[in-house]
Amino acid sequence: MPQPPLYEQIIADVMAAVRAGTLKPGQKLPSIAELREQYESSAWPVRYALRILEERGWIVTRQGKGSFVANEPPA
Repeated sequence: MPQPPLYEQIIADVMAAVRAGTLKPGQKLPSIAELREQYESSAWPVRYALRILEERGWIVTRQGKGSFVANEPPA
């Protein structure tokens, strides 16, 4: 069975960390460079995952500041 795309794994990992309380509302996520290193990937899957997480209301991205867990992430 083929593995899901890497961006889906990143999305699932961030959502799981928020649900588990490992990442708390308002907490800054690792940078794109740090996530690239963690997942041993290019920037594309990381950026795409962050964009989807933002569209779904899990994170907020601030230009020049980074990405943060939303104050009220979805249940």
